[in-house]
Amino acid sequence: MTLILNTWIFEKDIQNGISQAELVDRVKKLGADGIEVRREYFTDLDTELPNIAKATSANHLIVNYSVPDVIFKDDGSINPKLAQYFAEGQKMGISKIKFNTGHFDRYHGNLITDFAKLPLSEIKMNVENDQTPVSGTPDAIMSFLKAARQSGLNSIGYVYDLGNWAFTGFNAIDAAKKLAPFCDYIHLKNSMLDAEGNMTTTASLSKGMFNWQIIISYLPKDVQFALEFPMSSDNLIASQIKLFNSHN
Repeated sequence: MTLILNTWIFEKDIQNGISQAELVDRVKKLGADGIEVRREYFTDLDTELPNIAKATSANHLIVNYSVPDVIFKDDGSINPKLAQYFAEGQKMGISKIKFNTGHFDRYHGNLITDFAKLPLSEIKMNVENDQTPVSGTPDAIMSFLKAARQSGLNSIGYVYDLGNWAFTGFNAIDAAKKLAPFCDYIHLKNSMLDAEGNMTTTASLSKGMFNWQIIISYLPKDVQFALEFPMSSDNLIASQIKLFNSHN
């Protein structure tokens, strides 16, 4: 199984001024196959994007790009920034770019025409289930992915984000069964209620409300997996990678 480390893992380092490019060597040493960088963590795109490309190429790592934005705006129109995000991804040499769906329910255009200028043959576009009623329900995601397939846009896929189902209240196994045909990427994190009764992401796959091993049995095996939750040390990260690999 291909394992990616999402840079949310290194949240404390990012907050202390470490750039995502500087994390690449650590990701390689930890034994992962790639890194998923987050757009909200960049402070200087002009210098950081080529630095990511250089570092990941030298380490022979996959690069994925997480963009905290929607494909469809509130009025259903195509987000005009999509081309910019893809261009940023090209500068890093990414293989996947991830968005939230947004208001596809209000879209009335032609997907083939509207996506024609995006380099979908070069970069895989993904949508994930987020923590919102708009983009975090199985039906909303299924609606867009089915329309994309019917339009012949087979390069558009789905990121199954395990932890986010805790925030939207949908059954994670039912969602896995329903969306498995579209899934080509899986984000692994666990969730539980804290002492104040708030849903939170835990620092271990084995701690929380989900049995991740059972849930991923309903999903494709030949896809990329990513660990996506903050961890306090490289020793903890290594232990979580070992836990994941022990399931293979």
